[in-house]
Amino acid sequence: MMKSNGIIIHDTDIGEYWKSLFLESGLDTLGIHPAGGVDAHLSLDDFLKSLEKPEVQRFIYDLKGKGFNIQLECHALSWLLPRDLYQKHPHWFRENENGERTADFNMCPSCVEALKYLEERASFLASLIPWNGENYHLWIDDVAAAPCMCERCHHLSSSDQAMIMYNSILKGLKMYNANARLAYLAYHGTMEPPTITPEKGIFLEFAPFKRRFDKCIFDPECAENAAELKYLDELLSFFGKESSKVLEYWMDNSLFSGWKKPYVKLPFNREILQKDVSFYRSKGFEHITSFGCFLGEEYAMQYGIPPVKKYVEMLSAH
Repeated sequence: MMKSNGIIIHDTDIGEYWKSLFLESGLDTLGIHPAGGVDAHLSLDDFLKSLEKPEVQRFIYDLKGKGFNIQLECHALSWLLPRDLYQKHPHWFRENENGERTADFNMCPSCVEALKYLEERASFLASLIPWNGENYHLWIDDVAAAPCMCERCHHLSSSDQAMIMYNSILKGLKMYNANARLAYLAYHGTMEPPTITPEKGIFLEFAPFKRRFDKCIFDPECAENAAELKYLDELLSFFGKESSKVLEYWMDNSLFSGWKKPYVKLPFNREILQKDVSFYRSKGFEHITSFGCFLGEEYAMQYGIPPVKKYVEMLSAH
């Protein structure tokens, strides 16, 4: 099993500060994350435009040249299927619980035309990020649950609808990169395993967003954490352990800061981290990473260098 240790930063933190921190840390994988939320498609578009800047190209290719994995990790569905297409193709988008077609989140996964468009856009996006490697992390919209309730979709769970979308995205990625693999993000409403068969190359990415961080993820007396683990064994059984990845939040100071300034000091808990990593490795996860947003130069000026090396020590010890 090839283990990897990573961290994910906002694209707006790309620069010499994070390059130096990354090179000194012992990490081997860096995720670039245009901010999520309802404007994730706009953030992704801004990042793709920034790829024309020499300083952004240097950052990516300097690290790639030293053997590091650089990956785009973001909620991409609303970029892949732009919301303004609703005017011409309202049936491409989901039907809400009131029976209304809406372009708010995700899509109608029973619409063959929309899925074909999704494939084409995924291939195009892959061509814009040739440095990404073979593992892609292009997630559906950043929302707890937004299933399509139309006549053809209403019987499908949120996980099944997500699986259909991910299968189409992967088909598109393989048009550009025959070796492409794509993460199924188990997060919010897609924690329950799907029943739709995944395309070859779909792997599990487990993101326990609703967990508590003052308790170990496997603490049986913590109801929140137990709920996040409810389907973990079933997910691993369904997708397999090959390329499986944990996406955690131990280093995500954007979460702890409420996604706004002023930044708080990162509540780094070495004991919890150590126990969590040991648990995840015991389950057979190959890759472990954490968001590391809001830990840039501004954070360092206020609180000092963030504990990235200590984080890596915990990852590498198991």
